[in-house]
Formats: sequence, C-alpha cells, structure tokens
Amino acid sequence: MHPSRDGEIPHRTELIRLAIGGDAPECSRMSGDPACWLHEHDDFSMTSALAPDLAAHLAANDQRIHEELFEFLRIPSVSARSEHRPDMERAAKWLATKMRVAGLATEILPTGGHPAVLGEWRGAVPGAPTVLVYGHYDVQPAEPLDLWTSPPFEPVLRDGKIFARGSVDDKGQLFLHVKAIEAHLATRGKLPVNMIVLAEGEEEVGSDNLAPFIERHRERLRCDYCVISDSSMFAPGLPSILSSLRGLAYFEIEVQGPSGDLHSGSYGGAVVNPATALARIVATFHDEHWHVAIPGFYDLVREWEPRVLREMRALPFDEEHFREEVGAPVLDGEAGRSTLERVWTRPTCEVNGLLSGYTGEGAKTVLPAKAMAKVSCRLVPDQTPDAIRKVLTAHVQRVAPKGVTINVRVLHGGPPWRAELGGPLFDAARRALTAAFGREPVITGEGGSIPVVGDFERILGVPVLLIGFGLPGENAHAPNEWLSDENFVKGMSAVASLWDELAGHRSL
Repeated sequence: MHPSRDGEIPHRTELIRLAIGGDAPECSRMSGDPACWLHEHDDFSMTSALAPDLAAHLAANDQRIHEELFEFLRIPSVSARSEHRPDMERAAKWLATKMRVAGLATEILPTGGHPAVLGEWRGAVPGAPTVLVYGHYDVQPAEPLDLWTSPPFEPVLRDGKIFARGSVDDKGQLFLHVKAIEAHLATRGKLPVNMIVLAEGEEEVGSDNLAPFIERHRERLRCDYCVISDSSMFAPGLPSILSSLRGLAYFEIEVQGPSGDLHSGSYGGAVVNPATALARIVATFHDEHWHVAIPGFYDLVREWEPRVLREMRALPFDEEHFREEVGAPVLDGEAGRSTLERVWTRPTCEVNGLLSGYTGEGAKTVLPAKAMAKVSCRLVPDQTPDAIRKVLTAHVQRVAPKGVTINVRVLHGGPPWRAELGGPLFDAARRALTAAFGREPVITGEGGSIPVVGDFERILGVPVLLIGFGLPGENAHAPNEWLSDENFVKGMSAVASLWDELAGHRSL
C-alpha cells in the first residue's frame, strides 16, 4: 500500500522556503538571496500546462503508480554483485512487464552482461519524430547497511522523500518516463511521437556493453532525439536542463626505485626514494594559483560563451553553504573562477590516491621500492583522453628525478559533452518543465561524467537532452538514498507534456 502523503504539495512560497532552509524574505532587485532570485526570475508568461486528460489519468492512478514504483524498488538489482544476478533478471522481467502493460512492444535482449530491456511504440502520424528514452534498472550496493535509517530495499515515504536504494538513481526517474507514456496511451490510445525506451542493467558498473549494444542495434535504435533523466535539479523548485558533462582521463603512475624495500638507515641518502620522487612529481601538477601546470593541458579547451557564464554566475549558489556541506576549511581552486565554473566548466588534474612504504601501526624504517599515485583528469570540450594522456605522460617523464623509472598506465576515460542550447528538443523541454513546475528551467552543468551520453551522440548522431528530477543531497550511491516525491509526480507531468510539446501540438 502506498503510504499517505505529508499533506498537499507545497505552495510556491513553501518551495522557496525549502530551497533556502528558512522563510521567504522580502526581496529587492539587489538581493543575492536564493529566495529573491526565484522571485525575480520567475516567468509566468508561459501559460501552457499538462493537458487535462493526461493530468486526470495521473491523478486518478497516483496510488497505483506509487505502489508499482515501490515494487520496483524492492528488487535488489545490484549489478556489481554476482549473487544478485537472479535479482537483475527479475528486475528486467518486472520492468519489461510494466512497459508492456503501458502499451510498448517490449523485449529483453542480451548484451554480453546483464540484459537490456527495449520497448517500442511506432504508431505516430507520418513525419512525427522518434524519441529514445534511456535509463538503467541496476543500482549500487547498499552497504554500509547500518547507516540506513530504514532498510534499503524496503521503500518508505518519509518527510516527502521516497527512501530506497535506486529511488533517484535511476529507477524512480526511469519509471516516471514509463508512466508518462502510459498516460498518453491509456487516455488517447496513441502518442504524438514514436517512442523507444532502452533500459540497461550495467550503468553502475561502467556500461561496458552498452556502446556495442547500440552499435549492434543501430538501425532499430535510429531516432531523432535522445532523452535521459539520471541527474539532478539545481535546487528545490528549480527545474533544470543539464548542458554539460566533464569527461575523464584516469591514470595510475608507478615510480620504481630499487628492486626491493631497503633499510632506511643502511641505504637512505644513497638511493633515490620513490615516495619522495613521486611527491616531487605530483607537486608539479599545479602552480601557486591552482592552474594545472602541465604544458599543453589547456591547449584544446573551448571557452564558454560569456552569456552562459553570466547566467551561471546569476544562479542562487551559496558558497558558504557549499563549504559547510563538504566540511572544508576554505574553498579554493583555479584562480579567477567561481566555484560553479570550477566544477562545471574547467578541467582538473586531481590525485585520487597515494600508496608507498609502510603505513601500518608503529614504526618500520623502510625505504620503499616503489610508489604509486592514482590521478584523474576531468576534461571539458574539446579535450580528449588521448591528448591528455600524451601531455601528462610527457610531463611526468620530464620532471621525474634520476634514479627511478616511471610507468604511466591508462585505467579508463571518456570524452566531455556539451549540449547545443537550442532547437526543437530544447525548446520543447523548456516549455514542458515550465508547465510542470510553474517556472522556467535553469541551465546547469555537471562536474562528473556520464559516458553513455557521448555514446548515443556518437553512434546515433542525435542530440541528447538531460532533464533530471533529483535534488542536491539525495545520497545517490550512499546510505539513505531518496527521491523527492513531489519531483517524481511533477516529473511525470513534465515528461508527459514534453511529447506533446515536441510534436508541436497538444490534444486537449
């Protein structure tokens, strides 16, 4: 049984209060307060809303939809663990059944790993666009279990949040797309666009089989647009369109000295210490202003348009709250850039791990034979993992002291992505999100990487729209993961509106 709601959906004033953690203040145009930003930037000139027949269906079936979502969330579809392989198969079958009931012709297809679920509806009028919706039904491991307030695979609605592993990443966001499709087919018997839904079961373990799957089924997956909901809104009440993702180039740097560990008293001062050599190498990665000091690192960086940077700086971002949230003494980074610019639009070179010598309890006077660093570089257009590999490897070899040998090994990587903020898909999303949330969406970036976005663009040659309905602090990949119930409900409305808006008409 779906738990009862915590009252009515909050009024817009309450959404502002929730966004800033307090009551909405009196606003002036000079105010930098997030609540005032919402007030000053709201645009109610767009009067479109979810069509009444679709709205009536979603409202009438709200309890059933939530009960089904809770069923989905109870399946521990952890792709990383072999003992959960039967659960992965069960989740794929469960999802395929629900997609079939919604009105999609559905198959479960092999991938070389966990299966993919593919649903299709191709009955739109001639000339209508075809849209591919991507999501994933696998989830992260739930450990540590003792940090969960309620069991990870027993979903519960508490304080307006649906707590469960996979609620926001990505079962809840995938399922709202299925229910939006169901609303169209149940009320009208048709969709205004042709629809393909592809749900994979390996996103949480790297999607190694996805690109080959897309290549293999390229003709069947041919579409005009791709839509993904596996990200977050900027803040409560602020619908968002994700405009960029940083790429990744991940390396392991090994510094080898003597053939084995040595007594630091007998040999120290006569043999170069690999740990010290590695420290010297890593120290050259940045200058005193935290610019990456590797020659050629910035050569391919494509700068953002000044207009986009201005809009980014205008977002209601509280740097002090961000600092407190991460628990850092101060915020610092590349000089001359704001915090959002640093994490959304600029490339980085970060040490992720260091290992050398004796690190156990007590003393052991050893001169280590080798040292190792894990180093990740986040990339922005038009950088490539291979170009960064070349400049980083050349730099490390150049600055390494004599007496050690260096090996730079590539672990994995993926290209960055940036959307074209215009065209029918973007414009339709802007109208649909405005209809569902009562205000225009903001444009955001993401410092992390979602390699599948580039796979769809590269293989299918179509634009990708990223509209997520998560929120900051939702604990994806951590204990007590949650999804805003309000965003789940409004997300269904937004997506249902999107297909009407993209087709250029609304059946009222």
